[in-house]
Order: sequence, then C-alpha cells, then structure tokens
Amino acid sequence: MSTYQKLGVIVSDIETITPTIKRFTLIPDENTQLPSFTSGSHLFVQMQDDDNHYSNAYSLLNSPFDEQRYQIAVKRGEHSRGGSAFMHKKVAIGNKLIVSEPNNLFALVPEAKKHILIAGGIGITPFMSHLHELQKQNAEYELHYCYRNANDNAFTQELMASGFKDKIVCHISSEGTRLELDTFISQLPEGSHVYTCGSNSLNDGVKQAAQKAGFPSHQLHFEQFTLEDKTGDTFTVFLAKSGVELEVDSESTILQVIEKNKVVSVESLCREGVCGTCETMILEGEADHRDQYFSDEEKQSQTSMLICCSRAKGRRLVLDL
Repeated sequence: MSTYQKLGVIVSDIETITPTIKRFTLIPDENTQLPSFTSGSHLFVQMQDDDNHYSNAYSLLNSPFDEQRYQIAVKRGEHSRGGSAFMHKKVAIGNKLIVSEPNNLFALVPEAKKHILIAGGIGITPFMSHLHELQKQNAEYELHYCYRNANDNAFTQELMASGFKDKIVCHISSEGTRLELDTFISQLPEGSHVYTCGSNSLNDGVKQAAQKAGFPSHQLHFEQFTLEDKTGDTFTVFLAKSGVELEVDSESTILQVIEKNKVVSVESLCREGVCGTCETMILEGEADHRDQYFSDEEKQSQTSMLICCSRAKGRRLVLDL
C-alpha cells in the first residue's frame, strides 16, 4: 500500500491560460523543501471546502531541473465533483495548500529508440516536463498535440515559441488536420515507444491502431487521471477481518459501499485508481482491475486490488479487511 509524504506549499502565481484552464505555481512553505521529481510525474492536491474534502491528481508542468517550484494546470470540469471548481473559484495567490510528494506512473523508457508523444486537449500537461528531459538527453522524439479547435487548446503558443517547436505537430480537428492514427502508428520506426494522455477515445484509438499495425503493446504507455467507467455487474464482497458481507451494486465501488456502511476505515487519496493508497489483499475471487497503478504482471497475479475503482470478475470477492 502506498503512502505519500504531505508537503505545505504556497500559491505564488495563478495564470489564466484559457477560459477553463489555469496554471498554478507552488513554492515551498516556510518549513518545506520540495522533493525533486522526474519528468511525467504528478502530485495530489488536497482541498478542504467547508465539510467537503477533495484530492485531485495533477501532472507537473515545469522542468524537472527546476528545483524551486512546482507548476500544475487545472481545467475547470464541466461536471466538476468539486476539486477543479474549488481551485478555480476559491484559491488565490498567497494561499497555502497541502500537496503530496511527486509520484511517477508515466516515466520515459530509457531503451526507447524514439519517443512518440500524443496529447489530447488537457492531456498535454505531463508532456510539458517530458520535453525538458528529452531535450537534455538529446533523444529522438516528437510531440503530436491533438485538439478540436484553436480555442480548445492550452500552451500551444508557449510551446511554439519554445526550443521544442521543431519537434511539435498540432492536429486541429476543425481545420481538417486530425491525426490519422492507423496510418501514423503503422509507419513508426522500429523501437519507438508511444506515450498517450487524453480522453478515453484517444487512448482507445491508439490501442486499436497499434493492434491493427502489429505494434508491440508493451511499447504503449498511457496516463489518465479520471476513470470514466467504474460500473459493472452486482457482486458481494466479504470482509474477512470484519466478518461482514456487503452487496456492491452496479453503480457503486467497493470503497463507497464500505464507507456507506461504516464498516472499516480505508484511506484513499485519489479515488481514481492512481495512487495505490486503498490497495487491499484479495483472499478469494478475482478482481476486474480498472486502475492505472498496477503493472500487467501485478494485475495478473490477483494478489491485491484497488477498491476505489476495481470490481469483481465473478459473483463474490473475499478481501483482507
């Protein structure tokens, strides 16, 4: 089970990037030293709004060689559960926030012969730090930035004015320059690794194109902080230590059912299958893993699961709770 060090930071700057996206610059509080991070890392911002508590994951935008600050971008969600709305409406310069230490589930692969970065919309954020790392390594890379129209992008102007501009191609759907994934993936040089961050449809499109082209699946890498589907068939979960059996309906997660019934306290920082804090041992049954935290090998082992998002493959699970 993961644990995260909590850090006190101060909001030193807030920039409006688009009508729905703001960039926050965070500097260390008086008694805090910011841990270093590697490109592709994220952190969790913990927010307290009256009786409501939120914990959202955000990619670090700035160079990993900049040790004096962290920068994150927050998109105001159309159907915000509260976190992004809080950041946009209630956080001001000078405010103190609590964040986690950085963690990386989207690191560059050292043995890649070429790095192919595919960003969709706000999915550009983890690549902002990758560009600095790739440039320093003098690596072979290219960034393909996909968005609907000229008003629906973040950081394009900044990127095209940077030292990375010759490595960046923008694909704008409304202008007919959409990235044709089937053709694109089939023409990639051998030894390329593809990193994708965007919507489910973009991620699925890359996976399908790779399958058609016979592109090795272990050379595909994805990051997505919000799971769009945690639903499934109803099943029962037996909590072995507590001696309690609960029914998990089709719309609820195991964690939500446990919390509703006030059976046992389980820490969960992200609730989206990213952080690993709610990892729980499986004693009987098999999990339908929905997380982005475990490797394929760890998922296949069926040793443990993240109860904030994953479900049962069968009718019953027994967990070590």
